[in-house]
Amino acid sequence: MPKTETQDASPSQLIDKRIEELGGWRGEMLGRLRNLVKQAIPDVIEEWKWRGVPTWYCDGMICTGETYKAVVKMTFAKGAAFDDPKGLFNSSLEGNARRAIDFHEGEEIDEEALKNLLRAAVALNRSK
Repeated sequence: MPKTETQDASPSQLIDKRIEELGGWRGEMLGRLRNLVKQAIPDVIEEWKWRGVPTWYCDGMICTGETYKAVVKMTFAKGAAFDDPKGLFNSSLEGNARRAIDFHEGEEIDEEALKNLLRAAVALNRSK
């Protein structure tokens, strides 16, 4: 069975391709979020999960970057287990583990607060 272009691509290349394919505000937002992840966690590992979801790891899963028609969603695997002092979490608030942030078109990102959440997620992963 011949390999497809996707099978030969690295997770980072697949994420690059997704950002490019999305275009518009969703591609721009996903690209900005990805850059903030990399700034906050220089040794982050990028993965491509569940048939097309960018996922970031550092000593365990940190978060995913999902794209929908009206939002770009950043879901923190263990977001319920650490503080969100700036109140960025605005989605998936009812569960015992995950927390998410829905970013809408034109919305500003509190970059420092988001980086602090990312670092808190890594600190939690490393504490286990």
